[in-house]
Amino acid sequence: MSEPNPGPAQGPGSGPAAARPAGTAKDRVPSSVPRGPVKDTGPDDAAKAGGGTGGGTGGGTGGGRRTRASRGGIRGREGLAGWLFVSPVLVVLGLFLVVPIVMALWVSLSDWNGQGSPFSSGVDFVGGQNYEPLLTKSGLAQSDFMTSLRNNAYYVLFVVPLQTVLALGLALLVNGRRLKGKGFFRTAYYFPAVTSSVAISVVFLFLFSSSGVVNSLLAKIGVDGPAWFADPRGIIHLALGALGMNTDAPPAALADHAVGGLSLWDWISGPSVAMTAVIALVVWTTAGTFMLMFLAALQDIPLEVEEAAEIDGTGRWQRFRHVTLPMLKPTLFLVLTLGLIGTWQVFDQIYVMTKGGPGKTTLTPAFLSYQSSFINNEWGQGSAIAFILFVIIVAMTLLQRFVLRDKDEARTKADTRRAAKAARSGSGPTTGAI
Repeated sequence: MSEPNPGPAQGPGSGPAAARPAGTAKDRVPSSVPRGPVKDTGPDDAAKAGGGTGGGTGGGTGGGRRTRASRGGIRGREGLAGWLFVSPVLVVLGLFLVVPIVMALWVSLSDWNGQGSPFSSGVDFVGGQNYEPLLTKSGLAQSDFMTSLRNNAYYVLFVVPLQTVLALGLALLVNGRRLKGKGFFRTAYYFPAVTSSVAISVVFLFLFSSSGVVNSLLAKIGVDGPAWFADPRGIIHLALGALGMNTDAPPAALADHAVGGLSLWDWISGPSVAMTAVIALVVWTTAGTFMLMFLAALQDIPLEVEEAAEIDGTGRWQRFRHVTLPMLKPTLFLVLTLGLIGTWQVFDQIYVMTKGGPGKTTLTPAFLSYQSSFINNEWGQGSAIAFILFVIIVAMTLLQRFVLRDKDEARTKADTRRAAKAARSGSGPTTGAI
């Protein structure tokens, strides 16, 4: 146990000379490591000390593990087993997702009339003829499509920020340490999200009727409530009228210039009174779902971080602004993305409550696609609207991703790429210097 150090030429734990790879383990032991009287453990330790080379020479247990761990990739029939595991999902996704998308794309490029198979010999390829009336050819189809885009744009502009702010506020409220009855409040706020949207829409039809609860409450404060679902006026037009502008005779610069079949005056009308009722419904029903996402993210923030910020003398707003909100950024991106996609696809509330009226001021692309296909029997045009809507959603999502990107991480990646490029060309620092 207390044998003297044999000296630098003979390292500690040296076993039989034949089991140790020459010039490997001993050379790799730094001089600063104490060379105490370590008990000799034989060839296995010699193989471990030899690192990767010990696997082929030592023949010990440690060397064998090292060799197996260093292997990568797919071996034997692992690839086949993997495909067998994922094949049910691939079949389901292909059958119910990929095939319908391919069929819809073909319908948007063909003259299929809804009769028989869209792949039958009687269906011809027409190229972009179903897209032209919507985008480039003036007429009722273009006017309706642009009206639906305007209505949906205002709908997105109001719903996404409102539901996000409301969800975050509710999450902060139910995450409070001193709040009693957290379970009740969480359930109450989430309850609208699990209720049928059709049932809630019918309830809101009663609430916002001319003699409903909303108008009764407005009457108590001296406000004459509108006929919500029969009023096509835009709220921006109403605001301009309240400021003294004659909305019946708008400025010629706005009324005489048209874009996509709509005058500039129509483009800036804002959401109609009927659409505001739909917006109120959607914000109320979706905020509970996003509240749960924010709540999970809030509970994932370490308590020590907030306590450290509190010790540094920060106030509540400063902690929220500089500590909580940055740590919620991934969840915020998720909520905004889901909200953006969901609002561009709004259909059921429009179908139940307004059917696009009054005056087409609640018409949306999703409802117009349904109307063109199933009511007007223009399947090609309906599918074309769906694919244009798909492109809009992808573009908006990419734009949102660019705006909410981590600028520090992006800057670091850009610096790394520039340094690597300079190193390859031999005109700058090497990547190792980064």
